[in-house]
Amino acid sequence: MIIDAHQHFWVYDPVRDAWITPEMQAIQRDFLPQDLLPVLKASGIDGCVAVQADQSEQETDFLVQLAEAHDFVKGVVGWVDLRADNLYDRLSFYSQFEKLKGFRHVVQAEPDDFLRRDDFIRGVQQLAAFDFTYDILIYPSQLEAAGYFVGQLPEHLPLVLDHIAKPYIKTGDLEAWAQGIKYLAKYPQVHCKLSGLVTEADWNRWKAADFRPYLDVVVEAFGTDRLMFGSDWPVCLVAASYPEIKAILDDYLAAFSEGERRKIYGDNAVRFYQLND
Repeated sequence: MIIDAHQHFWVYDPVRDAWITPEMQAIQRDFLPQDLLPVLKASGIDGCVAVQADQSEQETDFLVQLAEAHDFVKGVVGWVDLRADNLYDRLSFYSQFEKLKGFRHVVQAEPDDFLRRDDFIRGVQQLAAFDFTYDILIYPSQLEAAGYFVGQLPEHLPLVLDHIAKPYIKTGDLEAWAQGIKYLAKYPQVHCKLSGLVTEADWNRWKAADFRPYLDVVVEAFGTDRLMFGSDWPVCLVAASYPEIKAILDDYLAAFSEGERRKIYGDNAVRFYQLND
């Protein structure tokens, strides 16, 4: 299967979705499975993983319901309060939903040392008991704390770094981010999504060549067994169309073997999230 390992759905609410600022007007509307399916088909994508955009259990329930109603939504990364006293009970409840694969917290909106918090670490540790995954969403300034965080977690807990940790592609900053990436990649349970690149570049003047130095770093660090394609649709639409997103990676991977491309475009996501056909 060819899998888009990172996209979102929402019924737009200007209060709840205040993170969608005026310059992001292109995505100030509803985005639902019926909007995505023809886009995926046009790009030869077989399925997707829907990732939380709002930090509420209502969001998790909403995504699970969509996944259960649409076969092409192969998995869901939801949200649960990972610092809650009743977390074990909530994870036990959510373990009944086959398509709910893991959870994410929007750490990029938290202080840089958030991932060092004992209560949060204890919460993420509990995911392992239920075979859930965890998506790491951070900025480059949080990579150091992320290295500490990963070191406190069970080795068998699958982790994936979203959006290659959002490097500052627009300004060309590379070195400090690259050091953090290489450190995280030393942990074999950490994977990385090739997603969210265009929104970290100049939205109006990016070129495919802008992304090559960053892709080179993550390919060298993680290898082709721990990378997966994600579009970040519809957020990507502020800077690029879906075909443009895929073309960036198609172009970059043109010199890779067919087997390597197959891993990045689906096999790794299927294995990581335990997706079914």
